[in-house]
Amino acid sequence: MSAAHIASLIDQYEAGAPRLSALSKGLSPHQLDTRIAPGTWSVREVIVHLLDSDLAATHRMRRIASEELPLIIAYDESAFADALAYSRTDLSLVHDLFLANRRFCAAWLRTLPPEAFDRAGIHNQRGKVTLAQMVQGYIDHLAHHEKFVAGKRAALSV
Repeated sequence: MSAAHIASLIDQYEAGAPRLSALSKGLSPHQLDTRIAPGTWSVREVIVHLLDSDLAATHRMRRIASEELPLIIAYDESAFADALAYSRTDLSLVHDLFLANRRFCAAWLRTLPPEAFDRAGIHNQRGKVTLAQMVQGYIDHLAHHEKFVAGKRAALSV
């Protein structure tokens, strides 16, 4: 993987940092907490999930960068949402931490040599995953949930 491609990947990852706050912009507390259909998450819950996921990704990426084929363990996202009071979480704190974490990760990713992005870990559900794939995965993860939130906003007529 070329240094230019890696730099572009990191730039895309970091560019997602301020986009999280746009997901809740203009929504009332009621709209933030409305579940469009049974078994779905509210906009607030999606936003908190994105933070939790990014925090897990930070740890996973740092392990891949520093350990030989670390085991990467999945977690139960629904259990997190239920047990960790996603519905009562202060989104201003979530936005601040997401922004800081993405910037922090981008900064240390830029210190790595290109070959570090070929290093891998073993995810207990997805198998072998490289550092470059992890970075791309979290770029895609944010975009994936932005589409869901856009649909929720449309259903709320916002």
